[in-house]
Amino acid sequence: MIGGVTIEVGREAVWVRSADRLRVVASAFVGGDLAATRHIVNMHWPHGYRDGLEVELAAFARRLGIVEPFVGLMTAAGTHEAVSVTEQLDGITAIAVVTVGIGTLVSAGASPPRPWRPGTINTIVLLDACLEPAAAVNGVITATEAKVAALAEAGLVTTDGAPATGTVTDAVVVAWTQRGPRLPYLGPAASGGWLLARAVRRAVAAGIQRE
Repeated sequence: MIGGVTIEVGREAVWVRSADRLRVVASAFVGGDLAATRHIVNMHWPHGYRDGLEVELAAFARRLGIVEPFVGLMTAAGTHEAVSVTEQLDGITAIAVVTVGIGTLVSAGASPPRPWRPGTINTIVLLDACLEPAAAVNGVITATEAKVAALAEAGLVTTDGAPATGTVTDAVVVAWTQRGPRLPYLGPAASGGWLLARAVRRAVAAGIQRE
């Protein structure tokens, strides 16, 4: 649905690749410091956390043929069950690709710090649009609000009974083509933000149902 962008969903990973570099902001395990990339990889890793996982992710990327800097995520959730939702309005296309694992639900500001355990909601958002820098950060906020709304709608709570806002290791990637409509703002009431939020909310809700 976005020219030049391919999304592959499989048992080893979700792989987003683009013919042209995508601008990006990310809370990613690898490549979170990148401003642009042609590859976003969400790798399935069921073996638990340990030091040096970035090496495993880099080796996996090389096996895919990626020889340049990339954005990399890891999840114990089944990547073959990733949900992709596309929304379009006013010449803007927004795609959310989400993997959902809800085994370690937390409530932000209520749940105390705890050790890593498998269970992650990884959200990749793609926008065929031209974003101002502030809009990209705003997109991360809006995507997170939409994720929390989906969890609330599903009635999910922590082991302490608090409303769940996510898991201990959620990650968000917002990537955009830097072409098409210019978006200075991605709040949930703006056209681009509404599309982003709707795509993420639908994708997370569908992922929860698959859990």
